[in-house]
Amino acid sequence: MKEAKHYIKIKKEHVQCKLCPHECIISPQNVGICRVRKNIEGVLYSTNYGKTMSLSIDPIEKKPLFHFYPGEQIISIGPNACNLSCKFCQNYRSSQQKVPTTAVTSGKILELCKNHLSKFVAFTYTEPTTWFEFVLDTAKLLHENGIKTVMVTNGYINQKPLEELLPYIDAMNIDLKSMQNDFYKNICNATLKPVLDTIRTAAKKCHIEITNLLVTEHNDSDEQIQKVTDYIAQVNKDIPVHFSRYFPMYKMDDPPTPIQRLNKAKQIAEQKLSYVYLGNIHTKKDTNCPKCGFKLIKRGFTSSIDLTGNQCPQCGHEIYGKFTS
Repeated sequence: MKEAKHYIKIKKEHVQCKLCPHECIISPQNVGICRVRKNIEGVLYSTNYGKTMSLSIDPIEKKPLFHFYPGEQIISIGPNACNLSCKFCQNYRSSQQKVPTTAVTSGKILELCKNHLSKFVAFTYTEPTTWFEFVLDTAKLLHENGIKTVMVTNGYINQKPLEELLPYIDAMNIDLKSMQNDFYKNICNATLKPVLDTIRTAAKKCHIEITNLLVTEHNDSDEQIQKVTDYIAQVNKDIPVHFSRYFPMYKMDDPPTPIQRLNKAKQIAEQKLSYVYLGNIHTKKDTNCPKCGFKLIKRGFTSSIDLTGNQCPQCGHEIYGKFTS
């Protein structure tokens, strides 16, 4: 365990966590919504510090990140915790239920990078915000040694801790679940605005991509897709967006997202956004120049990249992302 950052002490040994917008008030010997920040005699502790439920090496595109060093392999680790409780969670067994974990240190992660010749580490699988102290310590050490870091996150974090973390994070995939606050409130036990704030703040500091899981009959209407598109376009029309297919899971049994809904989402989004991809379905995931249509990145069993730095080799248009390590 490690004493948590971003909390205040209040009366009768109660504490209030200030890490995420839930701002849980936690009585002695109890935990917050995330289940891993515990009040022990008036001190808030991160009980999951250095405990990972998984450690693997993935293609970086699996995060998904399509414009951040495509073709590279990334060491992936993650905590057994989440600060949301989405009824449709596609990964609920590790985010909402207790599973075995393995102790790991920041130094060990650095050693793994050196042994496997990897220049990238992802904090992923569940919600790395709930692992804040370990992510911060590890990301600092990795940065000192030239390793780039990624967070795959729901974006539900307060601005102060986010700004403390961002200097050590190179890329984020942020899950924007809906542009409806009622969707966040009734289905995810959260609110929308903090996620929008995270997107705007992170977009100024690091590479970001957005994932929007389309849940059948809940957030997959043309109107909702248009609202997601409009918001991202206001931030930066070049931010890559991944519309992903939902499958019945956890507490929801609505049918899988129809393929035509995802295709329509892509069609709507491409009216305003430069790079739109579809996830959880078999389809082409190539990257084309938004100006001239030249195929820049061909993805498949083997991938090929045809870029001149960050520019299209055919028309010279600047492409959003990081492409050479």
